[in-house]
Formats: sequence, C-alpha cells, structure tokens
Amino acid sequence: MLEQLKKEVYEANLALFKEKLAIHTWGNASSIDRNLCLVVIKPSGVDYNIMKPENMVVVNLDGKIVDGNYKPSSDTATHLELYKSFNGIGGIAHTHSQWATSWAQAQRSIPCYGTTHADCFFGEIPCTRDLLELEVEENYEINTGRIIIEAFRDKDPLNIPGILCSRHGPFTWGKNVKDAIYNASVLEECAKIAYYTEKLNKNISKLPQYLINKHYTRKHGPKSYYGQD
Repeated sequence: MLEQLKKEVYEANLALFKEKLAIHTWGNASSIDRNLCLVVIKPSGVDYNIMKPENMVVVNLDGKIVDGNYKPSSDTATHLELYKSFNGIGGIAHTHSQWATSWAQAQRSIPCYGTTHADCFFGEIPCTRDLLELEVEENYEINTGRIIIEAFRDKDPLNIPGILCSRHGPFTWGKNVKDAIYNASVLEECAKIAYYTEKLNKNISKLPQYLINKHYTRKHGPKSYYGQD
C-alpha cells in the first residue's frame, strides 16, 4: 500500500540523518495522501542504518495503523494534528537539530535579520508557548500539535513553513516531504546565522519589511521569478 509514498518518506528520513539534522534514531518525517486521507511515517525508534522503505507505517487521520509491522513514530499524533489543520501541506519533518533546538530551548523565536532567512520564511520563525502540566500528562503529542496550530492563528503556515516547539525542537513542513526536509535544513542554517549575527552585533535590527517582501515574493507566489520555468 502506498509503495511510492513509502519510498519518498523513507528517503526523506534518510536525508535527515545524512544532513545531520537527526542522529541515532531521533527525528522523523511523514507525508500524506490527501485523496486517501492516509499518512506514511517513520517507525518509532528504528535505526536509520537498518531502516527500509517497507518499514514505513501507514496510519489514518485517527492514528490507526492501516499498513505496517512496526509502531509509528511517537510524534505521529503531532503530525496528524498539523495535517488536519494545515490543508496545504503534504509533508512534515521533525528534528532535534543543534542550532534550531538551541533557540527552542531558549524559548526564542528566530528573528529575520537578513535576506537568507527571508528567501524561505516570510518573517520570524515563531516559538510556541510552553505546554501546561496537564497538557503534557494527557495527550502530550496531540497538544504539541495544538500549540503549533495556536501559534499560527494569525500566520499563514505556507509562508512560514516551520516553528520551534518551546524547550523541544523544530517542526517544518512543505507541499511534500522533500520540501519539509529542505525547510528543516534551511531553518537550521537560519538559526545558526541568527545566533552569530547577534554575537557580532547585539544591537542588530530586524530586516525591513520591504526587503522581506521582496526576497520572499521573488521565490514564492504568483510574482516569483527566481529559477528556471
């Protein structure tokens, strides 16, 4: 079932490992078939070095296993909440990458200081609030998804394809799982650059909105002109 999507999700999870966005068995990536309302996701705790495409797990939007011999990622419920709320996304990645996770543990959104950031993210990359004790004790993974959704009440998740979960780590998404991995990589680089920017100039101001507008829209949306048609 969904053999091609399993292959894509498998390759995306390997990319997290190869690009050093995840180590050991950390991190996960998934993709959704919107027509079937089924999600393919990495199995929980399986080493990247022995993982195979057929090990990917297929679940429905209620989290029930439809196909697979392994338990799905422990973050599956978070992925499902995002798929149900962010209709335009087709893939999700979650990592504990060093730089992005450092900002998350510091409970700081990543300001947009330059055009490198603005090329992919239309403004600052937000950080969620802390989960309450009851939210952790009951439905932790579901509530992780819900606080991400809460943080996007006044934002378009397609324009800002990622977030930092406070004291936890980043989630990114895209039109497919390959895009989600790409955005995880870009977020990590933006986190690193922003850290050094503040070290070099503690009084640095955020990038003016007109520059954010220009750099984001030349790569995204109906007025984009970057790359080859």
